[in-house]
Amino acid sequence: MKKTMKNNQQNSDLAPKWLETAPIANSFRSILKWGDKDAFKNPSTGFLEVIKQELNLIDADFTKMETTGNQILKDAQPVNLSSEDLAGLEKIVGRENCSVATYDRLKYTKGKAMEDILSLRKEEVRDICDLVVHPRHKEDVKAIVSRCHDQKIPVHVYGGGSSVTFGLDCPKGGVTLVLSTHMNKLVSFNEANQTITVEPGMMGPVYEDLLNNAVEKLSAKKSYTGGHFPQSFEFSSVGGWVVTLGSGQASSLYGDAADLVISQEYVTPRGSFKTIEYPATATGPKLNDIMKGSEGCFGILVSVTMKIFEYMPENNQQFTFIFPDFESAVAAGRKISQGRFGMPAILRISDPEETDVAMQMYGLEGGVIDKFMGFKGMKKGSRCLMMGQAEGEKSFAANVLRQVKKVCRKNKGFSLTGYPMRKWYKGRFSDPYMRDALNDYGILIDTLESSVTWENLPELHKRVRKVVKANPHTICMTHASHFYAQGTNLYFIFITKMPELADFRTYQQSIIDSIEAAGGSLSHHHGVGRMMAPWMERHLGVEQMGVLRAIKAHLDPNGIMNPGGMGL
Repeated sequence: MKKTMKNNQQNSDLAPKWLETAPIANSFRSILKWGDKDAFKNPSTGFLEVIKQELNLIDADFTKMETTGNQILKDAQPVNLSSEDLAGLEKIVGRENCSVATYDRLKYTKGKAMEDILSLRKEEVRDICDLVVHPRHKEDVKAIVSRCHDQKIPVHVYGGGSSVTFGLDCPKGGVTLVLSTHMNKLVSFNEANQTITVEPGMMGPVYEDLLNNAVEKLSAKKSYTGGHFPQSFEFSSVGGWVVTLGSGQASSLYGDAADLVISQEYVTPRGSFKTIEYPATATGPKLNDIMKGSEGCFGILVSVTMKIFEYMPENNQQFTFIFPDFESAVAAGRKISQGRFGMPAILRISDPEETDVAMQMYGLEGGVIDKFMGFKGMKKGSRCLMMGQAEGEKSFAANVLRQVKKVCRKNKGFSLTGYPMRKWYKGRFSDPYMRDALNDYGILIDTLESSVTWENLPELHKRVRKVVKANPHTICMTHASHFYAQGTNLYFIFITKMPELADFRTYQQSIIDSIEAAGGSLSHHHGVGRMMAPWMERHLGVEQMGVLRAIKAHLDPNGIMNPGGMGL
C-alpha cells in the first residue's frame, strides 16, 4: 500500500506531478530510492515556494521530470572472478546465498550519496563487485575471508546500504558480503550489566523494538532503549553505526556510537579476536577503540556488545526557543553543554537560513508562532530556532528542562512551547524521502557535516557557507545537532540545480576543502569511505596515517579488506 506523508499535498493546479508509484522491479530507481518502496514524501507548499524563489525556478520548471531512473538494468556486466573461486565461495554458503546478477551486484555496492544517486539516474554501472555473498554466520565469514586472503580477492561489507561516503564502492571488484540478510540475530542480553550483544546486520528498528519490549521478548525486568537514532535509523544496521563512527539524534545524552560500544568480535585475514567486556581497563592502547570506525578495512565485525539504557518515554520533556541571532543561540547551546545539570537527549540549533526554511516547511510562517516572533523582535533572516528533548528519570528530565529554560532566557531566547519540536520529531525519519521527489526535477540535495570546537564554530560556519553560496541560486541550511562540552557539529545541507555530475563533484570537493581549511573535522558521523579519503593524510598528518597503515598491514597483509577505503 502506498504511504504518502501529509506534507505532499499541493493546492495549486500548477503543482508538480510527483512520482508516487513503487519503482519498477530491477530498475535503477529501485536501487536509488530511499527507504520503503511504497513510501513517499514530497515538499510542502511552503518548502517548494522557498526552493522556487531561492533557485530562481518557475512553475514551468516542474512540468517535466528530468530523470527518474525507472529504466530496467540489463544483466550485462562481466564477472572477473575465476570459475574456481566462484565455486569455492558458493560451496561455503550455498548457491542460494550467492549472486552474480548485475542488478544484485550494483544494488549492494551503491549507497545514498548524491553522486551515487546521480550516476544511477544516468544508468551508469561502475565500481561494482563481482559476486554478492550472504553469509549465514561468523563461520561462513571466516571461511570467505580465508579463501579471499589466499586468492587476493577484495572483500567489502554491506549492512543497511545508507552510506553517503562511497563506502560501498568496489573499484577493484571482488566480493561483497551482505550481513543484514542472515547475520541479524540477538547473541545475548545481560540486564545486570545493561548490555546487549547482537550480530552486525540487525537493523535499527528491530534492535530498538527488542529493547523497548525487553520485558516480553527478553524476559527482562524493565524496558530499555539503545539511545541511537540516526536519520537513517529505519534503514541502517547496528554494525554500520559502529564501523562508521555514526551518531544519532539523541547523542547529546546517550553518546555517539563509539561511546556505546563495550566489546567487538572481528574476523580478519590474520585471524579472529573478541575484545573483552570490561567497563574500563588500563592494559595499553585499546584495540576495541582502534576497531571502531574501521569501515571494514581491518576486518569484518561479526558481533558487537552495546550499552543500553532504561526506557522512560513518559518523562520526555520537549522544548523550543527562538533567539534573535545565531550568536545568541550558539552561546546558549554552549552554556547548556557545559552546565553541570545533565544534557538534553536531543538538542538542535538551526542557523537563520535553516530557521526560515523550517518555518515554511512546517507551515508555521504567518501563524501564531510567527507573529509572536515578530512581536518579540525576532526578524526573518537573523532569528534562530533551538529545539530539544530532555529524557530520563522524571526529576532528572524536569530539572534539565528547567535549567535549559534558564540558560535560554539569559541568552535572549523566548519559549515557543514544545509544539515546533513535536512537528519536527514526527517527521524526523521521513524527510529523506523528499530528495527523490526533488531529484526527479533535477534539484539536488546533499549534506556534509563537521565536528568543531566552540571557539572555531563562527569561522567554520562563515567560511563554509561562503563557499556553498558562491554557487548562484543555492540554499544552504545549517544546524548543530550533537553537543559536547568542548564543541558541537555543523551540518550543512545544500540545495541547488546542477545537471552535470562532474560539476557537482567539483563543487562538493570545494566544500570539503573549505571545511578542512577552516579547522573542521572531515566528518562528524558519516565516516570516511572513499569520499573523504583524499583528505585524510592532510587532515590527520603523516604519522597518524602511518599508524593506521601499519595496523592494516598487520591485520590485512594482502590488502584485500575494503581496499582504498579511508585512504588505506
